[in-house]
Amino acid sequence: MNSPIYLDYQATTPLAPEVAAAMRPWIETQFGNPHSPHRMGREAAAAIEVARGHVASALGNSAPGALYFTSGATEAANWGLKGAAACLPADRRRIVTLATEHACVLDTVEWLGIQGFEIDILPVQADGLVDLDLLAARVTPDTGLVAAMLVNNEIGAIQPVAAIADIAHAGGALFFCDAVQGFGRVPLPLDSCDMVAISAHKVHGPKGIGALWIRDGIMVDALMHGGGQEGGNRSGTLSPALCVGFGEASRLLAARSDADHAHVERLWSVAADEAAGWTLNGPADARYHGNLNLRRTGVDAARLISEVRAVAFAAGSACASGSGRPSHVLKALGLADREARSSIRLGFGRYTSEEDLRAALALINDAAEKQLKFAA
Repeated sequence: MNSPIYLDYQATTPLAPEVAAAMRPWIETQFGNPHSPHRMGREAAAAIEVARGHVASALGNSAPGALYFTSGATEAANWGLKGAAACLPADRRRIVTLATEHACVLDTVEWLGIQGFEIDILPVQADGLVDLDLLAARVTPDTGLVAAMLVNNEIGAIQPVAAIADIAHAGGALFFCDAVQGFGRVPLPLDSCDMVAISAHKVHGPKGIGALWIRDGIMVDALMHGGGQEGGNRSGTLSPALCVGFGEASRLLAARSDADHAHVERLWSVAADEAAGWTLNGPADARYHGNLNLRRTGVDAARLISEVRAVAFAAGSACASGSGRPSHVLKALGLADREARSSIRLGFGRYTSEEDLRAALALINDAAEKQLKFAA
């Protein structure tokens, strides 16, 4: 059976062959615990530090800070937000974020609200971008933390994180950035950030590993306790294979930056040509072009996904798939339930060919036309 054409890059990306090759020895023969004092352990620890350097380099070395490996971006977001909130002074227990954030941020701040923090979730404009004047008005003297993502996972909107961070800092608050979807793909103003969460499997690395970058001088309580690994900040035995995989994926991300960007721009042009009859969700300009979120009146997106089995694509976030609820991101744009349920997300990148993208869009368009014909 042939594999489907894969257009779900926001959910996960194909593992780069170079990454698989780099990881293999650390799975098969070099399996020492990196926290052990013998030679195998020291070799594993050294490989992890090389990998950490590759990830930090891809993230940007423009600001003084430390990069800590985690089990993924969800842990990184939980740690950054909960850990920083625990260190906020008593007169700054207010947290501001956006309605279009990933669930790992929204659910975490909801939990913090239960713990007694004041939570303010700001609406966004119709294109998914924050109104900076509104944000400035809502960052009050009792605000301790502001959280905003770099690139939205559902609609590809690129938030003006430097401006958001400036507003947070002007008000005396910290700024946390979920950079998962934008890492290595769009500019990240690391100098403006206090904490940044990233993930390996969104950049052709392995699942099960991410990282939290923390600026020097920022107090963040530990979330994981036990063996005191990662400088006593994040306990748990690190996987050399996963760390090496993340490192190699990051090295490739930096080395292939120009080529990957040019390829995505070509694919975006192809998709735009083939998507006549569909309406774009989210901004047309301030957007990562590897994310195409479209809607078509009268189309049932869930049915479309099941009908077009030769293409792997989505109706929204993989984390919320199967919930039966319309996308909270599309709802935040002001879309009605029926419009949200008529929306699909196509994600493409390094290993997507122009021919496959054209073929996939032809299949999707054909199935959509049939739906509309039979509904008439």
